[in-house]
Amino acid sequence: MTRVLLADDHALVRAGIRALLEKIPSIDVVGEAGTGREALELVRSKLPNIVLIDIAMTELGGLEALPRITKDFPSVKAIILSAHASEEYVIRALRDGASGYMLKDSATSELELAINSVIQGKIYLSPSISRTVIDDYLQRVSGAVSPLEQLTSRQREILQLIAEGKNAKAIAADLDVSIKTVESHRLQLMGRLNIHDVPGLVRYAIRNGLVSAER
Repeated sequence: MTRVLLADDHALVRAGIRALLEKIPSIDVVGEAGTGREALELVRSKLPNIVLIDIAMTELGGLEALPRITKDFPSVKAIILSAHASEEYVIRALRDGASGYMLKDSATSELELAINSVIQGKIYLSPSISRTVIDDYLQRVSGAVSPLEQLTSRQREILQLIAEGKNAKAIAADLDVSIKTVESHRLQLMGRLNIHDVPGLVRYAIRNGLVSAER
C-alpha cells in the first residue's frame, strides 16, 4: 500500500481528493492537514510515502514546508498541488526536492498516474506545464540563487506571517520567540530583499507564492 498524506487548507478540496484516492485499491490515506505546520507534524508522526501538498496554505505554505520535508524525511516524496503553472513556482518546487507538480484542474485520472510515477522514482509534471520550464530548470540548477532563497528558513516563515497580516506580537506568540527577535528578523529580510515597508513585503510574498492573493 502507498501511504498518502493530504495537505490543503480547503476542507472541500481535501474531501474531493480523498474521495478520489480512496477509489484506488493500492492507496491508503493516512491523514489530512489544513496548514503547513500541521503537515510537518503529520509527516513526522505518520511517515507517509507521499505528501500531496498545496502550494499556498496559512501559517506555512507548501513551498516553505517542502524543503523541510525533503531534508528531514528523505524517504517521503512530495507532490505539489497548485492552481498555477507559474514557471517560477515549478522551478522552485523542483529545486527544493519536489517529486511532482500537479495542477488542480487536472483530470481525475492524472492523480493516480502522478502517484505511480513518483513511487517509481520519476518526476511527474502535469502535461500542461511547458517543457521549456524543465529545460530552463536544468539550465538554472547551478545558476544564481534568488533573493528569496538567500533568506533563512525563519526569515521566510516570518515573511509569510507578515503577509498574512500578523503583527510582531502575534508572530512572536506563534513562533514562541521574543518580539525583539521577530523585529530583528524582519529588518534582516527587508535588507536582503531591499524592501523597506510592509506593503512591499506583502506584494513580494504574493508574487513568490508564499501566500495567495485571495487572502
